[in-house]
Amino acid sequence: MGGKGMTWLLVAALSLFVLSNTVFVVKETERAVMLQFGEVVNPDIRPGLHVKVPFVNNVRKFEARLLTVDSTPERFFTQEKKALIVDSYAKFRVADTAKFYTATNGEEARASALLGQRINDGLRNQVAVRTIQEVVSGQRDQLMEALTEELSEVALEEYGVEVLDVRVKQIDLPPDVSESVYRRMNAEREKEAREHRALGQELAEGIRAAADREVTVLEANAYRDAQLIRGEGDALATNIYAEAFNSNPEFYSFTRSLRAYRESFQNSGDIMLIQPDSDFFRYLKDSEGSQ
Repeated sequence: MGGKGMTWLLVAALSLFVLSNTVFVVKETERAVMLQFGEVVNPDIRPGLHVKVPFVNNVRKFEARLLTVDSTPERFFTQEKKALIVDSYAKFRVADTAKFYTATNGEEARASALLGQRINDGLRNQVAVRTIQEVVSGQRDQLMEALTEELSEVALEEYGVEVLDVRVKQIDLPPDVSESVYRRMNAEREKEAREHRALGQELAEGIRAAADREVTVLEANAYRDAQLIRGEGDALATNIYAEAFNSNPEFYSFTRSLRAYRESFQNSGDIMLIQPDSDFFRYLKDSEGSQ
């Protein structure tokens, strides 16, 4: 390659270098500012193809989409001077590119750090005027809305970013407080369990006593009914016996004697000492003597 060809090659390379430093593209998801010797000359470059003066102008691009700052959990004190560990995050986006560049040098990490400090300060103030119950559940939504509104104004004015939402992810008690709270809750649950057991035992005793009383009443009524039936049966039997005896006293006396003989001489070895002329042997004598 001759000297002329080398010259053309150098010219082409220089032209390509100059062109690459003259033309730039801003995407739809980006925001950009143009600097001239470090000073902002175009604070809001819209998406598209643009040109700049090489070596004079410099372009800084920033993320135009939503960004997240995740704050570190911090200890805050409530209105009752009770400590809480609050973990939060915020959603923001660049609204004023010139102010954002001036305040943070265009660094997202620095912007997140500054916003994180602001979020913690705002949470400290919001928690300090509320009770634990209000922070945890009662006014949690109001707390986040008030903090978002307050922080958005400050962040836009100082850092050029718009805070869209601040959320509390988690609220915990400090470890030392959690242990004491756990012990107190455990003691309360044990007390409640003892009360329930005592109440159950009292109810069981009442049910058992009522059942025993009912059993006693049922047995007494059954015994009464049985005695009435038995009395009626005995009366009926006595009446039948009386009618039978009155209809034929001699035959009734004979059957009674036979029953007595049978019961007296059940075994062959039984011995009975009795006078021969006793009325017991009346029906064992001859017919003449039995008349």
